[in-house]
Amino acid sequence: MIDLHTHSLFSDGVLLPAELVRRAEHRGYSVIGITDHVDQSNLDFVVPRIAEIAEALNKVMKIKVIPGVEITHVPPVYIAELAIKARSLGAKIVLVHGETIVEPVASETDHYAVNADIDILAHPGLITPDDVKTAAQHGIYLEISSRKGHSLTNGHVAKLALEMGAKLVLDTDSHEPSDLITIEHASAVIRGAGLNPDYVQIMFGNSDQIIQKIA
Repeated sequence: MIDLHTHSLFSDGVLLPAELVRRAEHRGYSVIGITDHVDQSNLDFVVPRIAEIAEALNKVMKIKVIPGVEITHVPPVYIAELAIKARSLGAKIVLVHGETIVEPVASETDHYAVNADIDILAHPGLITPDDVKTAAQHGIYLEISSRKGHSLTNGHVAKLALEMGAKLVLDTDSHEPSDLITIEHASAVIRGAGLNPDYVQIMFGNSDQIIQKIA
C-alpha cells in the first residue's frame, strides 16, 4: 500500500505524525505521505516539522515517510507560488485540495493547480476535460479518493483520466485511524470508480513513480 495523502494533528488530523505512521505500518503500508493542510499562514510552521519527523522515522522504521503538504482553500492565484515555497521549505510532495463537491472550494482551483508545479490534484471533483488534459501534459496525477464525500466523483475523474491519458493515484485523505484502508478496501474503491480491480496495482505504480522522482 502506498498512500500519499494523509493528515496529522499539524492540521485537522487527530494523530501525532509518529502514531499515524506506526498505524499505517501496522496496516501494511509501505509508504505514507504526510500532507497537512497549508495556506500562507502556516506553511513555514508545518513543513519543517513534518520534514523533521519524517527524517527521524525513516532512520528506524521500515515504512517510508514522505513529507508534503496539501495546499487548501487558498485563492487559486496563489497556488503556484505556495507550491514553490513549500518545496523550498522541505516538502517532497505537493498536493492541492481540488474542487470536491462536498466543500465550497473556489472555482478555478483545479485549473490553477494543473498549471502549477505540483504532484497530485486531490479529489478534483467535477474537473473539466481541458483541465484533465492539462494535468496529463504536465505530469500531474489525479486522485481517486477513498474518503467519504470526496469519493462521490471518483467515477467522473476516472473516466476522463482514461480518455485524456492522465495518470491516477489512490489515496485515503486519512484524518483518523479508521480512515486507513486495506488492499481489499482499495480494490473496492477502484471498482466503485468503474475501473477493473486490478487497476489498483497500476495506481500504486503511479504513486511509486512520484516517489522515484523525489528519491
